Amino acid sequence: MSQPPRLLQYGAMPLASLDHDLAEQFDIHRLDRETDRAGFLAAHGAEFVGLVTAAGTGAKAELVRALPNLQVVSSFGVGYDALDEDSLVAQKVRVGYTPDVLNDCVADLAFALLLDVSRGVSAADRFVRRGDWTRGRFALQTRAAGKRLGIFGMGRIGSTIARRASGFDMEVSYHNRRPVVGSPHAYKDSLLALAEWADYLVVVAAGGAATRHLVNAQVLDALGPQGFLVNVARGSVVDEAALVQALQQGRIAGAGLDVFEDEPRPLPALMELDNVVLAPHMASGTHETRRAMGDLVLENLHHFFATGRPKAEVPWSAAL
Repeated sequence: MSQPPRLLQYGAMPLASLDHDLAEQFDIHRLDRETDRAGFLAAHGAEFVGLVTAAGTGAKAELVRALPNLQVVSSFGVGYDALDEDSLVAQKVRVGYTPDVLNDCVADLAFALLLDVSRGVSAADRFVRRGDWTRGRFALQTRAAGKRLGIFGMGRIGSTIARRASGFDMEVSYHNRRPVVGSPHAYKDSLLALAEWADYLVVVAAGGAATRHLVNAQVLDALGPQGFLVNVARGSVVDEAALVQALQQGRIAGAGLDVFEDEPRPLPALMELDNVVLAPHMASGTHETRRAMGDLVLENLHHFFATGRPKAEVPWSAAL
């Protein structure tokens, strides 16, 4: 019987059973258990043909270069901005990730945040728990049904959010780098135009240098004092300091945030604002979705070793 491929696992996976499955199905070594990681990689890096990581951890260029025989990366997550594209492409490494299986849960949380910040659900919960209801009525909030929903990033998840919006009789427009062929929704040719049009701006765009701080003070001012921001993409897409100022000054009505620029440390001012709902990067955090993501991490590896390609491959890897 041939030996299973030798893989390096960067750290514990966000699904404990996946750690077990990886160790059972492959010759896995956990880098996070090495006290001298650089020394270990210098001595043993050439032994590994595969790397298992997660979207939040990624793989920096120095790690990729320390694995000269690396052939495949399987990443747990849909984002790939933390994977060093240049070094992976230079070494012709195939890169798998876990799209599609998390679309529904991310879309669900986007709408949960949208409804929560609109109707003040979390703020109302605090209001009742503090005993404030005995002293007065909770402030009036904002109806979501029938409003305008702007989606920044009309990909798989954005399209799923748009379908959710139909149940709330919302009009949907979007902005991407280019229009989506066949989309039934109106395309806005700039993020600023989308924000000016929308009552709700939902951010689903990919992270990375190209989208850093695209949601800036100007975009937030275009969204306006009756508008709400929801971010379930990457914290880097939103200028968090500018967002705090807009919220504090009433230049936008509120925000629902699942992601932040410096996780797990949102700017302290965000925690002091009652018109903000904060979540700990949990959009894909359901039993069903995390299991499906774990299964796809494994499938990507098995498919690569059988065919030379992961089952689900990031775009720049698929172009190799």
